[in-house]
Amino acid sequence: MPAIADVRCHVLRAPIAEPVANAVGAMSNRPAVFLRVEAGDGAFGWGEVFANFPQVGAEHRARLVASTFAPLLIGSPGDDPATVRAMLERRTHALAIQCGEPGPFAQIAGAVDQALWDMAARRAGAPLWRHLGAASPRVRVYASGIGPDRVTALALAKRAQGFRAFKLKVGFGPDRDRANLAAMREALGDEATIMLDANQAWSPDEAPARIAELASFRPLWIEEPIAADRPMGEWRALARASPVPLAAGENIRGLDAYRAMIDEGVLGFVQPDVGKWGGISGGAEVGRVAVARGVALCPHWLAGGVGLAASMHLLAAADAAKGWLEVDANPNPLREEVFPFEVRDGFATLSGRPGLGIEPDLDRLARYSVS
Repeated sequence: MPAIADVRCHVLRAPIAEPVANAVGAMSNRPAVFLRVEAGDGAFGWGEVFANFPQVGAEHRARLVASTFAPLLIGSPGDDPATVRAMLERRTHALAIQCGEPGPFAQIAGAVDQALWDMAARRAGAPLWRHLGAASPRVRVYASGIGPDRVTALALAKRAQGFRAFKLKVGFGPDRDRANLAAMREALGDEATIMLDANQAWSPDEAPARIAELASFRPLWIEEPIAADRPMGEWRALARASPVPLAAGENIRGLDAYRAMIDEGVLGFVQPDVGKWGGISGGAEVGRVAVARGVALCPHWLAGGVGLAASMHLLAAADAAKGWLEVDANPNPLREEVFPFEVRDGFATLSGRPGLGIEPDLDRLARYSVS
């Protein structure tokens, strides 16, 4: 199998009319880092690195790829994504600690994993969902990132586009959170599935009261009600006290950490992010643990089209009947122009094209390029 011959990033930023906000910050544009890995025989694949935060995160990740990861990858075999990811994690472990940046290092390794899976499926001439062993390309989706403004209008627009489940951003104060959730429930009706995402906004002391105030509206889950790095005892106590199942995972790193949260019975829904840790290989490992414990796998994604496609293939290959895939409800040309798809009665269907089934058109996307 020809070795990896080239690794490069394309940093893009698409302007948007209104910032996309959550409890930890806001994006004034939509960034993306699309990573392309090519082998000596011309075979290639695409991945995407998480780059939403901080504001200069996209450029920083791309420079890390060029300075640190590309030299490790070029000349290495690329036929086993999980082995390559493990090699990158091992070879950069001490440096990530020295830099105080285990997150960005893990994000890049995850994107490389995505790209190598895309390349492997392209070599096999099969869509990635089939290459991963999925029986069906159909996955259940929900509209995410709704709020704190124009909640009803956006939710109704997404319902008109075929969505049947919707996630509201909370953590903007008790009165505003309750008013937004009440408006969404009234507009969508009792049959709609509604999730909540607090983005780590509450302290362990205040979270139980905040959740109790919203529970009567029957949310399916409350996501990251407290900081992801709070001690297990605090998560366990909150899970026992909460009338709403807890969800988390986008800010967890390492299979052992996921396994601990699942084994402790803390989570009803686990949400690995292919661009933050583990890529498709790590997400599949988490999925196997989750499915064995009866916990739904619900991949997290709120960025560009490459990572969204990878997340959809991951869910298709897991226990898709119970899981949900996050689809950002807010405008993002780097999602819409790279991975257009239809939602019908709450489901999306992947194509039969090889690999991820997409090909970023760099000429058309050049107007968003910053490097």
